[in-house]
Amino acid sequence: MTELLQQLINGIALGAIYALIALGYTMVYGVLRFINFAHSDVFMLGAFSGYYLARYVPQASVAGGMFVLFGAMAICALLGVLIEKLAYRPLRGRSTLTALITAIGVSLLLQNLGQRIFGANPKSFPVLFPQHNFQFDSGIVISSGQIMVFVVTILLLFALRHIVLHTRIGTAMRALSGNPVAASLVCPLGSVS
Repeated sequence: MTELLQQLINGIALGAIYALIALGYTMVYGVLRFINFAHSDVFMLGAFSGYYLARYVPQASVAGGMFVLFGAMAICALLGVLIEKLAYRPLRGRSTLTALITAIGVSLLLQNLGQRIFGANPKSFPVLFPQHNFQFDSGIVISSGQIMVFVVTILLLFALRHIVLHTRIGTAMRALSGNPVAASLVCPLGSVS
């Protein structure tokens, strides 16, 4: 029974990471009806950004971990904006197949650039935040990293839910997803992007 509960906890922690990745896919597809195959490759470049940024901070410090976290997020955001401006925006109004092929091309480009620049060998990610293991009498061990991943995922899921359901930009996103033509008539061009 202990083994089952331990694996359940490990699965929930890993599933929380997958949920965050899926959240990005869902937001892009839900609003734009566009499958961004390069999404996971941007995630990969974010992990490598964190890996290399971690060289400049003290190990297992909260301030250093936050620097690496926000630095990697900024790099991913800049890369996403760059991809959208250079590859996807020029294709607006074109066929779905054209956008799909472009997304696959961007994904392959990022994968091959990643292999060329970072190599194909696995790398061990450094410890950014202080690690603590909580062991219970039953033998179950929960790490502080697993708790942090789960808490951050829950907070982000509820924050995004609030944004989508209770803010002006969320209303605009839902309107665009439901009927792009009517949304463009109601909202002046360029006021919500």
